[in-house]
This record gives sequence, structure tokens and C-alpha cells, in this order.
Amino acid sequence: MRVMSSLTLSLFVSIICCSLTEKLSNASSPNIIIMLMDDMGWGDLGVLGQPSKETPNLDAMAAQGMLFPNFYTANPLCSPSRAALLTGRLPVRNGFYTTNGHARNAYTPQEIVGGISKDEILLPQIMKKKGYVSKIVGKWHLGHRPQYLPLKNGFDEWFGAPDCHFGPYNSSIRPNIPVYNNSEMLGRYYEEFKIDRKTGESNLTQMYLLEGVDFIRRQTEAQRPFFLYWAPDATHAPVYASKLFLGQSQRGRYGDAVMELDYSVGHILLWLKRLGIENDTFVFFTSDNGAALMSGPNEGKHYKLIPTCTQSFSLRVTGSNGPFLCGKETTFEGGMREPAIAWWPGHIKAGTVNFQLASVMDLFPTSLALAGLSPPDDRALDGLDLTPVLLNHPHKQGNRPIFYYRGNELMAVRIGQYKAHYWTWSNSLEEFNKGINFCPGEEVPGVTTHDQKEHTLQPILFHLGRDPGEKFPISVSSHEYQKVLSSISPVVEQHKSTLVPGVPQLNMCDVAVMNWAPTGCEKLGKCLNVPKSQPWKCDWPH
Repeated sequence: MRVMSSLTLSLFVSIICCSLTEKLSNASSPNIIIMLMDDMGWGDLGVLGQPSKETPNLDAMAAQGMLFPNFYTANPLCSPSRAALLTGRLPVRNGFYTTNGHARNAYTPQEIVGGISKDEILLPQIMKKKGYVSKIVGKWHLGHRPQYLPLKNGFDEWFGAPDCHFGPYNSSIRPNIPVYNNSEMLGRYYEEFKIDRKTGESNLTQMYLLEGVDFIRRQTEAQRPFFLYWAPDATHAPVYASKLFLGQSQRGRYGDAVMELDYSVGHILLWLKRLGIENDTFVFFTSDNGAALMSGPNEGKHYKLIPTCTQSFSLRVTGSNGPFLCGKETTFEGGMREPAIAWWPGHIKAGTVNFQLASVMDLFPTSLALAGLSPPDDRALDGLDLTPVLLNHPHKQGNRPIFYYRGNELMAVRIGQYKAHYWTWSNSLEEFNKGINFCPGEEVPGVTTHDQKEHTLQPILFHLGRDPGEKFPISVSSHEYQKVLSSISPVVEQHKSTLVPGVPQLNMCDVAVMNWAPTGCEKLGKCLNVPKSQPWKCDWPH
């Protein structure tokens, strides 16, 4: 583990920055940094209308780069969206879904047996061909068993954790989540890596910042192109921030976490400038899914064993999805539309707002194109190369569709300004009656349904330009409805007829596969007794 103080880093940069600037200024393959936030909403940024204006660094990043107001994730939940980013493929193709229930969100709690399929090709695996050194800092969430971890899937370095930072747990029933340095654990959340559940204090974001900056510095010094996947999780419940930021926001603890992440983004961009590599580094900022708007009982009371990636808390410290309907877990706009900023001085025109429909899956072919690499040609890819958009080159993206999946079901499709819902569901009536609500204060009759409602024969249609909150369906008897549906229906039929689903990886659970004895636990004396294997089909309530 390399943890350097800001003072140490500042002194070191004065020695190396000038000597490296000239050598790297004409690099043919740019460095690539993808910053993926956790449960941060579209409306959490000042540049997108957050009234407290507490994200000055992200707002400046947008002013210096390109803002994408129509940017989407591939799934309204953590693990599938991350799998889609790193493979360029819908979760239903790459296996990050479940068939245990219809249209159910699934992810990778520590009792999950599966993980990212060995048949998938991840972004860092391909980038090795051009000599890129790759590191993930933060949350992985594509499986925690040894064969699924980052260093087995193309990354050269890792500092972070395989799962959500839930806890603390009683080690005889459920182990606390390990934190890794490369392939060995350094300790566990709530033990060596403190998170104070009462105050929300934790230094994890500062650790992730220092790890990211140190990686950038080392690769710059070695004159190697690098790929940094920076994935902090402070805005995921239980929300945390370091002491310096706690109590600073007008928005409560969640706002404190956003402010610290904003500071960290600004610090990383500043280091790129200090090192003289800002013109040689492409940076993209976004989030894994919409902000969690859940209201409900205290954490864990509504699950027998598996803690959901959207556990509810008595203290609601939720983010903002701006004008959009609902949030995380749903395929309404609030669950799928994300903040997104591209930054590359000298290449991307500053202050640009681009309304191109874009997806987190586009980062896969786009990163490869920037690195001078071709995407795999032996599989279907859902992402598109955005370099013509980013670099303002003539292009024909056309009205590419955005597919809204929830588990194994295509729930909705957007083409242009129009979105057609083929299924609607927020969460079950049973859970709703217990006080668990994914759309608190935002219910739209006939739209935010608590039963899974099929609308295949007569989709619910919205014009998102006029009605971004999906509150006023277009009349089925109108000419507009008939004309739009006649153009969307063939796209949906083509997609469904050619889709080959991957083998579902999120069906089976087993207490024996939890983080009882991660690699490296022997050195630390942190190994726990592994219980008897008792596999079962995971129950996904949402």
C-alpha cells in the first residue's frame, strides 16, 4: 500500500514535472481516466442545477470540457452497470443478471457464487496490447472470489474492496468486507479501515485520492501510458466523509460526501496539470446509476440475509436526480440518466454541451479508439465510439437507441426525444406496504406501478424534452403516438430477435463463499472459519 501525504507529493512534483512535460507532450496514446461515482444522481452537480452549488471543481471540469445531459447507465444498479462499462455490453449479454425472477435487479453481495464471466473481455485486457498500465482504485463489484478479482481480469494494480461497504458485521455470522492492495487483503471495513456509522467519518475517500495520484505520478515518471479506473463509493449508503468535510454541506452528510469527491476530482485534474500531462490525458466523469431515493425502515430489517445494494436508513441522506422520475433500482429516467463530463484540454472544445444520446457502454470502444485499438470482433457490442462527438468530427451517430433493462427484461427504449415503456414497475406492493418506496413523493398513476405491468401491445410513450419527469403520457389516439411508435417498434423487434443472452452469473448464493478467508488473511491473522456450503437460489426482491 502506497499512501503518500499531500505535502510529500507536492514536493516530489516540483522535481519531476518540468522534465517530463516535453517528453510526454506529443504522446500518441493518451492516458485514460474513468471516474465512476456510486449512486450519485444527475442533479447532484451545480452545473446541472443543484441549488447549493457545492461542486465547483466538477462545474469547472464541465466548463473546460464537454457536458453530456443525455448520458445513461446500462442498468439501474451497481454491479451490472460496472460490468457493462468494462465490457461494452448490456448486462443481459455479459451475464450480469438473474433468471430467478422476472425483471429483478441482481448484484454481487458477498454470498454470490458468480462473478464476471471468463468469456468476457474487459477493457484493461485489451489495452495491455498498447502497453497501458491499468489500476482500479475503489469498488470492484464484479465478484469477490479469487478468479473474479481485478488482477485476474486485466488490471495490474488495485486498491479497494470487492463489495459494498456494508457493516459492521458479527464475524461469526457474516464477515466484514476486506480491503485489498493488489491481490492480498490489507484489512477489513470497520476494523482496520474505519467507518463511523454514527458520525459518518471515514478517511477512505482521501486514501482513494492518494492512491490515484500516486499511480498517475509513477506512470508519468516511467513514461508509460496508463488507464486509471477511479471508483470511490462515499455516496453509497452508509454515506461517509472525512472529518474535514463533515458538516460542511447544506445537504447533510450526503452533501459532505459529494463535496469531498468534488475536491478529489479537482485535485486529480490539478495534478495532471502540474505534471504537464493534461493534454495527454482523457478524463471521463460519471456515475454507476441514479441516486438512491429510497425511504423505508432501518438498514437490513427487510432482508433475511442478503443486504441489498440499496439498504434504507432512518437518516435519509439521498442524492438528487434533478427533474427525472424516481431513482436507483428503477428504469425511469431518475434511475438510468447520469451526470457525465468529458475533459481533455487541447482536444475537446471547452464549454461544450452535447445532447448526443450516450451510454456508459460507449466508454469501452471510445477508450480503445483513443488508444489506437480495435474492439473485439467476435461478439456483439452495445457501446458506440464517441470520439467523433468528443473531437467535433463529422459523424453519423443518428438516433441510436437507449435500451433500459431491469434484469432479464427490456423495460423501455429511448430514440431521440421519445421513450416508450414496455413494462413498468417501481417495487412490489408488499414492500411498498412495509414502507419501502423507490419513488417517494413522485408516484405517477399507471406509471410507477407496484405490480409488474406489461404494455407491449400499447407502450406508454413520453416526450422527454417536453416532459422529462415522465408524468404526462402521450395519448394513444394521437397522430404523434402512432407515428413515433411505428418508428420505435421495428428497433425493438430487431433488438429482441438478434439478442443472445449470456449465461446468468447472479443466480446462486452460498454462505461458504463469503469473505471468510481472503488471500492475505494468514499474514494478518484475519482468517475466519468457513461454514459448510449450503447453496441456494438467490432471492432478489426488486
